[in-house]
Amino acid sequence: MVEKQLIENLMYTGLSEYESKAYVALIGSSPASAYEVAKRAGIPTSKVYEVMARLEQRGIAALLEDTGKSMYVPQEPEDYLSIRRHMMEKTLENLEGGLSKARKKSETSIIWNIPDYDSLMEKALSMVGSAKNSLLLSVWEQEASELAPYLARARRLGVRVATLHFGPVAHGAGSHGAGPLDVGVVYTHPIQHTLMEEKGGRGIVVVSDSKEALVGTIREDMRAEGASSRNDGFVSMAEDYIKHDIYMMKVVSRFDPQLKERFGPGYEKLRNVFADEDY
Repeated sequence: MVEKQLIENLMYTGLSEYESKAYVALIGSSPASAYEVAKRAGIPTSKVYEVMARLEQRGIAALLEDTGKSMYVPQEPEDYLSIRRHMMEKTLENLEGGLSKARKKSETSIIWNIPDYDSLMEKALSMVGSAKNSLLLSVWEQEASELAPYLARARRLGVRVATLHFGPVAHGAGSHGAGPLDVGVVYTHPIQHTLMEEKGGRGIVVVSDSKEALVGTIREDMRAEGASSRNDGFVSMAEDYIKHDIYMMKVVSRFDPQLKERFGPGYEKLRNVFADEDY
């Protein structure tokens, strides 16, 4: 499993599957002949010589000339990563400028579908990292922990952060307590277990600079789906959702006993929007 993930990650850096397998095999044991690499990496022998030639041309493998037979050694992993990092940063820098110039202002705002948990969190991290002025979040403990260092960096850069937090928050810094999110102002939702039972999962909402919003649902088995958009209506809806929940948490933190007495445990009568009843 670890080797499979390693090969997939190498493919993201620009190597083919066979090139990635050959490089991993060489790192594990070298010098090695092309035939030995083929056997260790599971590459067809009819393909391996072509693969090794490409790695040699790109400086990722070197052919030893004084061994009496064709033996290869790999580029040191540190050197490989350093070169790829520099190339990627330069490529992204060029793309940033080039794509901005090439972009035509769109008359429509697209709502993008997000199909899985990793994509959902990658988008959330990207939005937090690119925020310039403000961040509003509604998150549960698991996602809060993953976002925490990025939110701390945003705070250091002067971004205002307000978070509605589902799950236990240890009291500490900040007027409303601090736990995994020891940044900005954190409002704790008191009935997270009831909501989990009702919805069968947890939610995440992120609004960045009042210009972009992400909304997602995460099931207990980690299946997830969501959507993100810069559409004004979509952003306004997500922003109002968080703000109104925060308004309620301000009320709850000050009048919890009275609310329970009036509406029952978990404020069940208050949450029933189809009837205006007391407990």
